[in-house]
Amino acid sequence: MATVKTKVKTGPAQASMQKMSARVLFYSLLLTLQYGVQPLISKRCIRREVIVTTSVLTCELAKVIFALIFMAKEGTLKKLSSQWTLVGSLTASGLPATIYALQNSLLQISYRNLDSLTFSMLNQTKIIFTALFTYIILRQRQSMQQIVAVFLLILAAVFLSIGEGSSKRSSSGDPDHILFYGIVPVLVASVLSGLASALCQWASQVKKHSSYLMTIEMSIVGSLCLLASISKSPDGEAIRQHGFFYGWTPLTLIPVIFNSLGGILVGLVTSHAGGVRKGFVIVSALLVTAMLQFIFEGKPPSLYCLIALPLVVSSISIYQKYPYQVKKKEV
Repeated sequence: MATVKTKVKTGPAQASMQKMSARVLFYSLLLTLQYGVQPLISKRCIRREVIVTTSVLTCELAKVIFALIFMAKEGTLKKLSSQWTLVGSLTASGLPATIYALQNSLLQISYRNLDSLTFSMLNQTKIIFTALFTYIILRQRQSMQQIVAVFLLILAAVFLSIGEGSSKRSSSGDPDHILFYGIVPVLVASVLSGLASALCQWASQVKKHSSYLMTIEMSIVGSLCLLASISKSPDGEAIRQHGFFYGWTPLTLIPVIFNSLGGILVGLVTSHAGGVRKGFVIVSALLVTAMLQFIFEGKPPSLYCLIALPLVVSSISIYQKYPYQVKKKEV
């Protein structure tokens, strides 16, 4: 008896989902490469004399310019004047940008009072808080397999941190000082990072706020916060003394532009895939950095890096393969 083969037709909705999935994968790969390459090109192209605040402000300006170009290309820039509102902007981007500014300040305090290993390991807890706030704000559940994948990713990040920071341990200081000025700030910063990431995802997925527009708004708010702090910061004094572009060369623009494009990719990945997926990208990028260091600098990856590699691959595979399934109620 001959078997009849039936062709499964792909509906418009399914085709759209497949196209979006391919786009998310493309954005994620680009962001992984950008994160991985960034430390190497920054080290090679930015001189020690360059004032950090000047490179950050220039990067934020470049983000705004690139975002405007991409909005013009997709035709959404013309609608901006009729659709944009101050209240909507402050709700969608103002709060996350302020939270990120506070988070960065806390990380700076913590980094000065903790050794690199402890700081890097505690900083990875932001992935857990991102998943937690995503559930609280967006009611986005994770399957049991995805929860296991997240913990595998954190374990991989810990191994990578050990490999990177084992040779940079600082001498022990006052335990109370380390607790209140080192451990507490980095943990609070991790909570704030998770909250801000979930808020960005909420703004883009629920409020349908354009990721490019969010990038522009957050860059402006972040720059204003940074400019407000310049008057009393060492960087502000250095700018007044030496000038804004002190230590800059034409090569300095390369990492600045790369970083600004990375900022736009962060917005796209968070918008389309969520903050947890961004955490996978960041940890995967550490492996890319290790590989590039071996290729271009001859620095072999540490044993911890080799242990982390299968953990990262496994965690990504599990997270992708076992999404949360809504249980159907029995009638």
